[in-house]
Amino acid sequence: MDDLSISSLVWLFLVAFVIHDMEEMIWVGPWAKRNRQKAVAAVPARMRRSLTQMLTINSSQFAVAVLLEFIVFVPFTLMAAEQGRFFIFLSINSLFFLHVFTHVAQSLYLKMYTPGVVTAVLIVLPYSLVLFDRLLSDNLVTWGEILLSVPVGLLVVPLVMVGHELGKRWVKS
Repeated sequence: MDDLSISSLVWLFLVAFVIHDMEEMIWVGPWAKRNRQKAVAAVPARMRRSLTQMLTINSSQFAVAVLLEFIVFVPFTLMAAEQGRFFIFLSINSLFFLHVFTHVAQSLYLKMYTPGVVTAVLIVLPYSLVLFDRLLSDNLVTWGEILLSVPVGLLVVPLVMVGHELGKRWVKS
C-alpha cells in the first residue's frame, strides 16, 4: 500500500463508500420486511416508534440518501486528493470508520446479519485503517486533527436524515 499515492488512496474512499452503500441499498428493503418485528421487539420501548419508522424504507428510498451523501462527498474528496485540504475529508472518514462499529453492534445485538455489516468489516474497516495510517505516517494529519474531526463528522448525520426524508417523499413504497 505504500506504493499507492495519497491522491489515489483518497479517491478510493468513494469506491469504498459506494461498495458499502450498495450492500445496504440491495438488502435494506428486503431485510426490513423480513425482520422488522424482530428488530423492533429487540430494542427498548422508547426506541420502538422511531425504529419502526426507519424500517419502512425501501431500497430505492435509501438510494436517494446515498446519492445525496455521494454528491456532498465528491468535492471534499477532490479537495483532499488534489489540494491536500484534508480536514472535512478526514471528518467524513472518521464518521465512516465509526460507522463500522454501529453495523457490528447492530448485528451482535440482534444476533443476525444486518445490511452493511459485511462490507463494513471487509471494506470500510481496512480502508479506514490504511487511510489513517498513511495520513499520519506521511504527516498530513495529526492525532489531534483526527480526534477533532469526529464531532465535525457528526454534521453528516443531518445530511443522512434529509436524504432519507427526501427518499420517502420522492419514491413511494
